[in-house]
Amino acid sequence: MEETLRPYRVELHCHSVLSPCAELEMGPRDIVARAPEQGIELLALTDHNAMRNVPALVTCAAEAGGPAVLFGLEVQTAEDIHVVALFPHEEAARGFEAWLWTGLPPVPHRVEAFGYQLVVGPDHEVIEEVETLLVQGVSFSVDEVIRRIREDGGLSILAHLDREAFSYWAVLGPVPDDLPVDAVELSWRLSRESAERWRRHFPGRTVVRSSDAHRLEDLAVRRGCRMMLAEPTFDEVARALRGEGGRRVYWPWGETEG
Repeated sequence: MEETLRPYRVELHCHSVLSPCAELEMGPRDIVARAPEQGIELLALTDHNAMRNVPALVTCAAEAGGPAVLFGLEVQTAEDIHVVALFPHEEAARGFEAWLWTGLPPVPHRVEAFGYQLVVGPDHEVIEEVETLLVQGVSFSVDEVIRRIREDGGLSILAHLDREAFSYWAVLGPVPDDLPVDAVELSWRLSRESAERWRRHFPGRTVVRSSDAHRLEDLAVRRGCRMMLAEPTFDEVARALRGEGGRRVYWPWGETEG
């Protein structure tokens, strides 16, 4: 039987109240309510160095009938490079987080300086206030992080390469052709002309665009990307990033749907 593919609206980089730089409005039920209003059909929650609010988001999305949710984190490596990590299920994401936290320095979190770091339930009830600062580099290099993501069955994306801080390009320069990442990300704020110039630096690489939302108003469909998929799942996203079986990622800056 022939598969039916269609374009899905996808957001692969979004934060919740667990990220101290995110607003307190970024609770799971609020994110779930915002996504369909914006036409977002698949969303990955990627808090800084942590995945502990994804289960609540999964629960809220199931109750609301969508969007589909992926387990993720945004890792800050020893070099202060941000890498988005996506996983097929909760067990893999928790295992990766457990490994990552063995390299998380015991720097106390200061709410007055950085904001709250809240693990919450589906109704925004506070389960835990994380006491270790999450917005800091772990002791693992970017190469070690990428390798571990792959070993744990995940996907790795170099985050916001066009930014002047916390990007591979800003810290280490051009991305090596043999760096085994699954995609690179550019920021939604880029103009079409700027995005095209950046694109030329990554021939053969899959490029995604994400909102990196820290506020509800930032979670907008025009800031994400479109993918041709059979269904909104981790495996389909993986195939789209590889360009397999008719799956694909549309160029976010102006390519028309096919």
